[in-house]
Amino acid sequence: MEGAQEDPAESSSSVPRFAEPAGSARGAEVLPPEESGAAAKKLCGYLSKFGGKGPIRGWKSRWFFYDEKKCHLYYSRTAQDANPLDSIDLSTAVFDCKADAEEGTFEIKTANRIITLKAATKQVMLYWLQQLQMKRWEFYNSPPAPPAAPDAALAGNGPALRLELGTQWQEEAEPDDFLGPVRTPPGLVGVAAALQPVPTMPLALQNISLKHLGTEIQNTMSNIRGNRQAQGTGHGPPGEDPPLSSEPQRAEQPLPSDPSTPGKDPADSPKPTPKSSLTANLIQKAKRQNNTFPFFADGLTRSRTAQEKVLALEQQVLMLTKELKSQKELVRILHKALEAAQQEKRATSAYLASAGEKDRLELVRHKVRQIAELGRQLEALEQERDSLVQTASLREQQVQELQQHVQLLMDKNQAKQQVICKLSEKVTQDFTHPPTQPPVPPGAADRDLLSQQEKMEQLKDDMEAYRTQNRFLNSEIHQVTKIWRRVAEKERALLMKCAYLQAKNCQVESKYLAGLRRLQEAVGGEATECSELLRQLIQEALQWEAGEASADGVELSPISEYDEYGFLTVPNYEMEDLKLLAKIQALEVHSHHLLAHEAVERPLRERWAALSDLAPSVELKQLLRAGVPREHRPRVWRWLVHLRVQHLQSPGRYQELLSRGQVREHPAARQIELDLHRTFPSNKHFTCPTSNFPDKLRRVLLAFSWQNPTIGYCQGLNRLAAIALLVLEEEESAFWCLVAIVETIMPADYYSKTLTSSQVDQRVLQDLLLEKLPRLMAHLGQHRVDLSFITFNWFLVVFADSLISNILLRVWDAFLYEGTKVVFRYALAIFKYNEEEILRLQDGLEIYQYLRFFTKTICNSQKLMNIAFNDMNPFPMKQLRQLRTAHRERLEAELHELERLKAEYLETRNSRDPAVPEGCTSEDEGEGGP
Repeated sequence: MEGAQEDPAESSSSVPRFAEPAGSARGAEVLPPEESGAAAKKLCGYLSKFGGKGPIRGWKSRWFFYDEKKCHLYYSRTAQDANPLDSIDLSTAVFDCKADAEEGTFEIKTANRIITLKAATKQVMLYWLQQLQMKRWEFYNSPPAPPAAPDAALAGNGPALRLELGTQWQEEAEPDDFLGPVRTPPGLVGVAAALQPVPTMPLALQNISLKHLGTEIQNTMSNIRGNRQAQGTGHGPPGEDPPLSSEPQRAEQPLPSDPSTPGKDPADSPKPTPKSSLTANLIQKAKRQNNTFPFFADGLTRSRTAQEKVLALEQQVLMLTKELKSQKELVRILHKALEAAQQEKRATSAYLASAGEKDRLELVRHKVRQIAELGRQLEALEQERDSLVQTASLREQQVQELQQHVQLLMDKNQAKQQVICKLSEKVTQDFTHPPTQPPVPPGAADRDLLSQQEKMEQLKDDMEAYRTQNRFLNSEIHQVTKIWRRVAEKERALLMKCAYLQAKNCQVESKYLAGLRRLQEAVGGEATECSELLRQLIQEALQWEAGEASADGVELSPISEYDEYGFLTVPNYEMEDLKLLAKIQALEVHSHHLLAHEAVERPLRERWAALSDLAPSVELKQLLRAGVPREHRPRVWRWLVHLRVQHLQSPGRYQELLSRGQVREHPAARQIELDLHRTFPSNKHFTCPTSNFPDKLRRVLLAFSWQNPTIGYCQGLNRLAAIALLVLEEEESAFWCLVAIVETIMPADYYSKTLTSSQVDQRVLQDLLLEKLPRLMAHLGQHRVDLSFITFNWFLVVFADSLISNILLRVWDAFLYEGTKVVFRYALAIFKYNEEEILRLQDGLEIYQYLRFFTKTICNSQKLMNIAFNDMNPFPMKQLRQLRTAHRERLEAELHELERLKAEYLETRNSRDPAVPEGCTSEDEGEGGP
């Protein structure tokens, strides 16, 4: 049984003999009115604890007292012991009582053991259980230390950090109706219980804890010293109390701490508070009654008769004899310890007395040989003991099996003999006396009625016991549930606080790296000591990993090399300044992710988890714009793709296209093979030699080239198919996703050889930028910057090469549902996001260099989404269609004009005489020999 073993004390510091006041206890007060009110609130008293091993296994009397600061229940052998034997952590414990167990028995169940306790009466048991529940609830209901609010946001490193923990911690203990208040048992709990005699055990040695023998010896020595001091200060007979004036001085003296006890510091020992003279007098009486060498009882008064005195003296002699036996056992143990210490002292003295180093070395070697020999003997004895234990256990099992078999046979034989005897008697009786109706005895009816009444009373008692057990267990379940909810709230608040602190750390590091970058730009290429130091700092910053910052810190989501879809979190740039910029970007992305995790991500995940069936609606549109969590994205994308291509899908279509490619090679196969290894070089799934993603991508692109022969293959389709593969993972699902984008979402001729629709969208974007961002377009026009060099690829691959994966996939979530309007919204939002940075640049070349990678610096997905879907409004689809129609007409007219000019040029060229000008040698003449 787990509760039979007493674990070592969880706190090495000395614990006071009585716990501090731990809140109000329900019930009547025990102490007299002149006592201090704090003493009545202490939860302490004697209980029996089941424990021990071997022949001394059984119930042991222990003094229990509660410490409200640690929510621990300490226990010792008596109330006067200086050091506790062990403690029970009540913060994670649950309580249980069984109706069929012995009266007053209950259990305290912790994570690693079960402690079985027994109270004197049922009322005492219920009082302890209710008080322990109250103490546990008060411990969890105590308000935590207010968290420190993070500082203001770092300039240029993201939004301000706000730690808003709106949880109301302090609550009143809700009274439950399961178990009513239990009255305080008089004299059995509280400080008054220390004045009662220690419950006696059948054997004095049985009550001693051999597992904590050192603590027992310390407590015994402390009690002996206390008794000697009491004898020295008392001037009257043994039965009289010392003067009250001297008692407070002894109460104020701290308990002596044993320097030999490891982990106990005198500074950690508790400082007793001054008590009143009456309280000190009562405790002194309890010491005299319960110490190891007690005095004679005060009951021998002159009014008693001689016989009563003799009986009292005989009881006192028996008690002293038992105590003497236990003290002899302790003295024997102390003698053994003393002999071992003397042997060690003699060996140490011989070592110190040796004159030369050789003699000392020889002594050390002799000791080492002795230790080795003893170790070998110990191993041999342990092996022999293990073999004997195994043999004994086998023999015991055999003996038990044989005993069970013999017992079974004896029971069967006895049952058969009883049946035979009954049958024989019945047959004999039937032959000798024919069966007649026996007369009913006059008192039989009364006896039956009494037996039935006794059974009814027993059943009533059982029902009452089960009803009490049920009420208590309901109360325990109710309180444990409330505690679990409270702990969950605290854990969630602490995780949120850790996330905010980690985000702040990322912002501080980002600011540090940005400062290094500005210093690097200011220093330039000068070879000075400052520039060398700056170079070393930058090199260390680039090699530093967030996980190495603090080995003991809490890392909720450290920065890894790759994200969950295989993209590099820190882009691998060749130039040194771009590497530093990439590191700053990764830190800012991580910071925004941590800030949005609790405030945005968790509610969003809960909303997606509650959405069971997918159907077109305004709510689904808003959820898709906010982004789909990773665990739901494959399912949602399959549904969106099916919504687009359900009129094109047919069973076995994908396999049919693949088999067609096996018969003969498609003309676009060579170009597909060339672009295959240039797809996402920063993604580990397409660069790892052992990855199967390149093969899947090849098959998807070849199947699409057979599906749509008018397009076949166009550069950019490989990136669209790769994104679909990374999310959906299945080839066929990725294939139909590519079909949905090219044939249903994007306009016709978007991926044709002329890219007509792509060019139209670039002109539409120019008009929208002039309307939404006129200041930016005036600045770009002043420096003759053509944005189509940058934005053309955005529309062709839907930002696959431009945005970081976290933001890119959110764009695709809305794009697959709403169409190309989302691409225009995000294109405008990207320029709006970085508008101020672009306006600061005053050179066309610098603007082009910045536009090459500025989309990778966007870290705040929430801010970008708000700009795209809120700041860019109104954005009617009717306006987009009108602009596309107008620009298509102009583009087609321009293309017709180019075709006309081309035809005229060819006609003019063909009409000319192909004669060779003078002085030039024709090809025929050049090839001819002499």
